Amino acid sequence: MTPWRMSLSATVLATALALAGLCAHAGAMANEAAADLAADGDPGAADTPQQALYREAMDALAEGRRTDASNTLRRLVAEQPLHAGAWLDLALTQCGLGNVDEAERLFALFETRFQPSPDLLTLIAQTREAGCKPWRPVRSTTVSVGRGADRNVNQGASVTSLVVDRGGPVELPLLPDFLPQADQYNLVGVDHLRELTPNGSIGYLQMQVRRNDDMHKYDSAAVFAGVESPWRVKRMTVRTAATLGAVSLGGHLYQRQGQLQARVTPALPLPGGAQLTLLGNATWNDYPTLANFNSVTLEGRAQLAWRDGPLAASAAFGLMTDRARGQRPGGDRHGNFGSVLLRRSLPAGFGGELGYTRQAWNSASAYAPGLLDAVRAQRTEVLRSALSYQVGKYQTLQLEARAVRNRENIAIFQYNNRILQLSLLWQLP
Repeated sequence: MTPWRMSLSATVLATALALAGLCAHAGAMANEAAADLAADGDPGAADTPQQALYREAMDALAEGRRTDASNTLRRLVAEQPLHAGAWLDLALTQCGLGNVDEAERLFALFETRFQPSPDLLTLIAQTREAGCKPWRPVRSTTVSVGRGADRNVNQGASVTSLVVDRGGPVELPLLPDFLPQADQYNLVGVDHLRELTPNGSIGYLQMQVRRNDDMHKYDSAAVFAGVESPWRVKRMTVRTAATLGAVSLGGHLYQRQGQLQARVTPALPLPGGAQLTLLGNATWNDYPTLANFNSVTLEGRAQLAWRDGPLAASAAFGLMTDRARGQRPGGDRHGNFGSVLLRRSLPAGFGGELGYTRQAWNSASAYAPGLLDAVRAQRTEVLRSALSYQVGKYQTLQLEARAVRNRENIAIFQYNNRILQLSLLWQLP
């Protein structure tokens, strides 16, 4: 059974992005005022270090790090007291954090010091009228229900027999339980995210339950929970996360997992719409019912993402090593991972996805000396396509198809699979 992987939605940053958009708009207008004031003695208007600080503050707002943005803006106004945009952005940020008295003091200071334009005065008046409400964490919950058909629920082998050497080749037929078994299933899932601090830290919870129509010994359930926090290291954005989870199979605990992750977005001069992310994982896998299968997996990955209007694409490549914590068959493993993904918004509320993933593992020693002397080499390819339709403001219907091809040099581990699933997703308001 493949370990579950977490995927986080950007929905949790909606409020931060909205605030960032407001501040960016206000900042642009305020900078026009600052430019007008430059002739009256704003010698630092074109100072590169101050510009760098201002960009750092705007990046912090875009990433949901409102506390960091506020601290950076305070540094900027201390170094450059006539930076009009920084003063206004600081006032708006304090208002967004619910600091009413501080926001009003900064608005009044901005009005008296910079002689703002009518547009800026209107913006300030609207902000005062709306009020500086105390910070409230953003929440995002998605519930999904699905119905699917699985051609190989048990990952049954593509061959019907095992050939071993007993002074000559001996063919051993596989029992029916080790051959592909098809079934249909129902699926229920919940994904929940919540801001934990005004500085962009989030908590997340993911649960999923799958129940087969007939093959209940392959019913599965999983729950994962974790926290993620953003950081700024020089000009790089760093997000660190810690996750704990468990998976059951057939009603019994199958796997426990813990993961530490770091994602780094370096400041590189990439073309518009492109972003490079570097990712590192350390994952602890524990199998209570399997002897000698516990391991620690280390992974390093680079992902390049690009967006242009309705089209989004990403490509990733990574290297992995899996260290056995016992006498696991085949010993340690090393491998690599590659993927490409295309997403596009289509007319009439439709959306499409197409993705391809290839993962390779190579063991260090013979799988079972004396019985299976081969050193296991595994190659798994997954082709996935999905078509979604927005049926309501908060509801999405999604049809997903997956084809899995697992090729190995030990024939009894080879398997193929095809899955078709129809799901309805509710984004709770």
